[in-house]
Amino acid sequence: MQIKILFLMVSLLLTGILNLTAQEKESIYSQELPKLFLDAKSSLHIISPEPIKYVDIPTHQVIGDIPEANILRLKFVSDSMIRNHQYSSNLGVITIVGESFIAQYNLSFFENLVDQKALARIDIIPEHTKPIAILPELTTPELHAHALALLSKRKTRPIRKSSSYGMRAEVGAIYTVGNLVLLDISFYNSTKLSYEIDELRFKIEDKKIIKATNVQSIEIMPLWQLYPNNTFKKQFRNIYVLKKATFPDNKILHIELSEKQISGRTLSLRIKYKDILHADTF
Repeated sequence: MQIKILFLMVSLLLTGILNLTAQEKESIYSQELPKLFLDAKSSLHIISPEPIKYVDIPTHQVIGDIPEANILRLKFVSDSMIRNHQYSSNLGVITIVGESFIAQYNLSFFENLVDQKALARIDIIPEHTKPIAILPELTTPELHAHALALLSKRKTRPIRKSSSYGMRAEVGAIYTVGNLVLLDISFYNSTKLSYEIDELRFKIEDKKIIKATNVQSIEIMPLWQLYPNNTFKKQFRNIYVLKKATFPDNKILHIELSEKQISGRTLSLRIKYKDILHADTF
């Protein structure tokens, strides 16, 4: 009996400790944050696993920019000491927000940090992040992983195809994940003239067009694509991500490729709604 009571007391004590720890994790003090150090001569590059959506720099003594979607560059403004006649080694807390996380660091300045092996680059690691409560449907790294997986699953028989001007377009595969549609589209050029892509447009249109004045067209902008549209000589293959949309059987998803020339070649693909309904899922 005494053993059971002792076991119960220990269990309650451990539960209380775990609850207290969980409550403490709901907030964090700036002193507990990881530290980043700047010097007067070097830039610090912070690499994020996701595209950076927001940055808060706590002081005018530091300037920053985002040269690439997932890279933050910070530099101490060396003449700020002259303007202000003084400076603080503690520069405050810098906040970096990605698509699915928030990361914060204590930022400090040391004039002679170069002699102490100053950091030139640092990666944001999971231990330094906290998930954001409201997550996007898929983060960019997840979309990239799905797109590469889709490239490896290319079917030999295209779902839809069309040809014109010595060009051929094919929809190799359609996949859905959540409320997103991933389209695997390839373009082939059998001519000797390179094709410079102007734009690729996605529109929901009437299946049968009686008069041009009666055309009802709704353009859909891709949420993401694996590669930027570019010039190609023989073949161009890409993955495009659209927000899932429902449309009646009398309409189609019209995909139109246009060229960067006054008399440019155009190529069209028509996807039926049943093609999306029968799409595979990840």
